[in-house]
Amino acid sequence: VDSLHSEGEVVFEKTNFYAESGGQVSDIGYIKNDTCELKVNSVNKAPNKQFLHHVDVLFGEVKVGDEFTLTPDFQRRDVIRRNHSSAHLLQAALQKCVSKDVHKAGSFVSDEVMRFDFTFERKLTSEEIDKVEKMVNDEIAKKIVCTTEVMDIEDAKKTGAMALFSEKYDEKVRVVSFGDFSKEFCAGTHVSNTSDILLFKIVSEEAISSGVRR
Repeated sequence: VDSLHSEGEVVFEKTNFYAESGGQVSDIGYIKNDTCELKVNSVNKAPNKQFLHHVDVLFGEVKVGDEFTLTPDFQRRDVIRRNHSSAHLLQAALQKCVSKDVHKAGSFVSDEVMRFDFTFERKLTSEEIDKVEKMVNDEIAKKIVCTTEVMDIEDAKKTGAMALFSEKYDEKVRVVSFGDFSKEFCAGTHVSNTSDILLFKIVSEEAISSGVRR
């Protein structure tokens, strides 16, 4: 990246930006030093797991070896964290209220919406939706602390933590738990306490393919 108003990608030895992963959108923000400022539009992982920051150059230029201050939009990240944690509570509530055979089939988590895809053969009734909503909001009101633990994947499986069958995991995985209510493999960002979510509301429920609801 070496010209004014150009677009490009930069990689750092260390970064505090979150890269798009597991259905959660990446951080956005700014990267600055005394002679240069970059606007970060998105971050994704390259094949060798480097974090590629996709940037616009606001002024200055970037050279190999330069040092910068990296500042994600933390206010936006806080909203994303609330939505991501609500997805974990939703999955647990669906299994408890609807069917233990409900499984996550994908998700999208941003600062604007949490979309959750799950395996199920029929439309949920309004009573089931109300019951799921109430259960999630009850867990929010309980102010459950979020705990995370990195462990060997085989040990993690023994804890009963839920995993996405289509996902490829490393030998070490991160397990995110909300008390005894929810335990999942997850590398995303989460609230420190369920009360941070504030309120949960299901606004739609529909079929997206045979045997999969959204």
